Amino acid sequence: MPKFEPEPATRLEAHYGDRIVRCWPDRPSGLYALLENAERRTPNAEAVICDGERLTYSTLKQRVDALAASLGREGVRSGDRIALFLRNSSAFIVGLLAAARVGAVAVPLNVREQGPEVFHVLNDCAAKGVIYHSDLAGRLPPHAESPALTLRIVVGENDGDALAFDELCSQTVAGAPSPVREEDLAWIVYTSGTTGRPKGAMLTHMGLVHMAMQYERLMQARSDDRMLVAVPLSHVTGLTAAILVMIRAGGALVLMEEFKAGPFLDLASRERMTLTTMVPAMYKLCLMRPDFGAADLGGWRLGAYGGAIMPVALLQELAQALPKLYGATETSGAVTAMPPDGTSVRPDSVGRAVEIADVLVMDDDGREVHPGTAGELWLRSVTTAKGYWNNPEATAREFVAGFWKSGDIGTVDEDGYVRIHDRKKDMINRGGYKIYSAEVEGVLAQHPDILEAAVIGTPCPVLGERVHAFIVPRDGSIDVASVRQLCVDNLSDYKVPESFVVRSEALPRNANGKVLKRQLSIST
Repeated sequence: MPKFEPEPATRLEAHYGDRIVRCWPDRPSGLYALLENAERRTPNAEAVICDGERLTYSTLKQRVDALAASLGREGVRSGDRIALFLRNSSAFIVGLLAAARVGAVAVPLNVREQGPEVFHVLNDCAAKGVIYHSDLAGRLPPHAESPALTLRIVVGENDGDALAFDELCSQTVAGAPSPVREEDLAWIVYTSGTTGRPKGAMLTHMGLVHMAMQYERLMQARSDDRMLVAVPLSHVTGLTAAILVMIRAGGALVLMEEFKAGPFLDLASRERMTLTTMVPAMYKLCLMRPDFGAADLGGWRLGAYGGAIMPVALLQELAQALPKLYGATETSGAVTAMPPDGTSVRPDSVGRAVEIADVLVMDDDGREVHPGTAGELWLRSVTTAKGYWNNPEATAREFVAGFWKSGDIGTVDEDGYVRIHDRKKDMINRGGYKIYSAEVEGVLAQHPDILEAAVIGTPCPVLGERVHAFIVPRDGSIDVASVRQLCVDNLSDYKVPESFVVRSEALPRNANGKVLKRQLSIST
């Protein structure tokens, strides 16, 4: 099992107005500098592998430089927003880095988003340009409805109304990279919007460089690593825990357009995968494959997970199937991390705060609670978003003195280990008893016939709320009595769901894979 290297020395620095944050003094100046450093060290090493295309760092940098020069000739200037409406592909990575080279702000869009959602983001950030796959053109707004969007670049078959991406990437390079300041915006990443309109988190070059450095250390990433990426590159997990960490380390990104367990295992074997980062459900689907044991996964040394709480039962199943695999826990944007020997001792924890971060547990009145007491997790780091784009009300509401109010209910014990119990909005209050839906879902995950489960609270005039569970069987049918008994044996009586709704279809999820509990009702 790997051992973390000692933390490099940090220093306190003043940034973003009133924030005092811990930083590493020796750091690259921005995102494009990460690519320059990797290309300088290993120009002939593979950087991106996707659908038969294999780019070395030298070729990747050439394409990035050419596209950045083309963007400049088309009038893109520092601070302009360039949207990326692209599936997992080399074009996504080239576009992301070219925006950084010219000083523009990249705005990743999830390709599962539909016309109204795309329209909202493009207009909210006043995007000047968009790079998109040709078959997604129909979801872009008409020119008349998005006047700021003056530059359209298409990947694939040209619809006659856009510039061709491949041509722009092959033109002669001219000029030096645009200078960027560390506090300049690099990306605007829109939240998943489970409770309303998505908000654009403003991420800076300095914060993202620190994320790359932190993930490199946590994953012990090396230039000979090969990370298979099946999560959307447009999501913060793919952006930071895949793209940034591999470019920082000079390793190879092996891209899948979308996750399917069988092709994932085939590609992992063929490309000698050493790292990956996925949501817990993806690991579960891999383990369910009857041919899982036949896959050649001898080089796989680390499996990172995020986006959702990992059920303890699934951790145990992974440990049995892959005893040599090291699991890096959910990192909340490089704010917490599990020490190498921590998962086996504290499988329900997401680790301790990393050196450049602070984690507080606060009550509803903004007061810190005692160790082990549940409250809302407030997070502060140089990697924390600068605020929300074009939304000062949300920024003022959710950021306090440099801390971001996460909306997660959790605890920090006396040894500093953080546990996330639930989203604040998902906590159920049954007659004054607080019930964490994630705890009940963790018990349901232990049932061998359950593929996935979700727990919600429904209004009750007497108790306030009652507990109900939705379960998706692995093979289409399930003995509900055995599910109820599992809950009775493992939960306090007030936590046991009062009804179990068996669904034949998968749970509803948003574009980033999070369960949309507001779409569930006991009449389903």
